[in-house]
Amino acid sequence: MMTNPYGIPEVSVQEVAARRTAGDSIILLDVREPYELNAVQLGADVEMAPLSELATLQEDALPESVIADKEAEIIVICHHGQRSLQAAAWLKMKGWSNVASMAGGVHAYAMQIDPSIGFY
Repeated sequence: MMTNPYGIPEVSVQEVAARRTAGDSIILLDVREPYELNAVQLGADVEMAPLSELATLQEDALPESVIADKEAEIIVICHHGQRSLQAAAWLKMKGWSNVASMAGGVHAYAMQIDPSIGFY
């Protein structure tokens, strides 16, 4: 696991892919904007909450699966891995305890794991 100036753990795209394949109990939270979600999607197992909505500190912008369990393991994803760090730091500040960011974002996932999801 990697770390950054936010103090948020970062997990590799390889680890995320392996955990998805294994069916691990994790919440993948994509914080990209709607136009980005239309361009590239990781799959039906990914929850959506645009960072622009979270930036106004609106917890109700979060999916119910996230709101319901502040102990759930959440891996936040974005395009390149920067906004996911911001969102993960926000979640920590709001009381979620088991939060990480996917290093490199969906771009790295497409490059290293599944090019069929596309690029933008």
